[in-house]
Amino acid sequence: MTIKTPPDLSNGAAWMGGRVIPIADAGVPVTDWGLTHADIAYDVVPVWHGGFFRLEDYLTRFIASLTALRMDVGMDRDAMRAALAEMVAASGLRQAYVAMVAARGRNPIPGDRDPRNCDNHFYAWVVPYVHVVPEEIAARGTHVWIGKSVRRIPQDSVNPRVKNYHWGDFTSALFEAKDAGYDTAMLLDHAGNVTEGPGFNVFALFGDRLVTADHGVLHGITRQTTLEMADSLGLKTETCALPLEELMQADEVFLSSSGGGVVPVTRVDDRVFSNGAPGPVAQRLRATYFDWMQQDRLRTPITYPA
Repeated sequence: MTIKTPPDLSNGAAWMGGRVIPIADAGVPVTDWGLTHADIAYDVVPVWHGGFFRLEDYLTRFIASLTALRMDVGMDRDAMRAALAEMVAASGLRQAYVAMVAARGRNPIPGDRDPRNCDNHFYAWVVPYVHVVPEEIAARGTHVWIGKSVRRIPQDSVNPRVKNYHWGDFTSALFEAKDAGYDTAMLLDHAGNVTEGPGFNVFALFGDRLVTADHGVLHGITRQTTLEMADSLGLKTETCALPLEELMQADEVFLSSSGGGVVPVTRVDDRVFSNGAPGPVAQRLRATYFDWMQQDRLRTPITYPA
């Protein structure tokens, strides 16, 4: 009798078509509109010490994205939640970065350009926890480049509140940033207002007043968490237009991302903030974020195999 060894999922797993498989074996057909047209909605929820953080908020936003893109993946909220839990439990990962994805799918009619005929589908994947800004860079404060040759895709062209794969603008700005010796990039809109960067929202602190952009940006769950934490610390919060010239006058600048929480910024272009060290408010919010990730009211525990 041959005993089949379970696959090693410690480097990552995927949920596709009702099965959990090693992430290296996951893929989509080459004619899937998700691939050929970047026609995808997705969301990313963190897992920390064996529990999802704010899972229901992430699911709510993901489902809103499906509605906005007119996708029907044939799964309700409970089924999606169960698929994510099954996949993460099978992986054994207790600190993880979990993506839920809806792709437009294949059009079974060759050459047809009617998106209504595509077979929409859901899949998911999990890898060990990702820090969008590496921890050692976050510890000294990240350096951010303002994109010069590219502006953020206008919100009346691609809806930024639907988390999507349209990264052409971000990718161009990242090449600029890396060529100039910076860690990452943020983009302005066509009116010169700060929007967001690849995987993060942007905050500026003026005394006890904390400002983040409201238009042209993803309304991130970590952005929401940061605003809630700031309120709990007695800061005044505003979501409004943030012109670049105002950002450059801030006392502190920091980022928020599901991959790493609150990340201090110590340089934007040639402007140095907080004397080149992470600011005290950013550091306090960063520590608070990881504390909140372990609060029962915000966690959905995962049942792992014995």
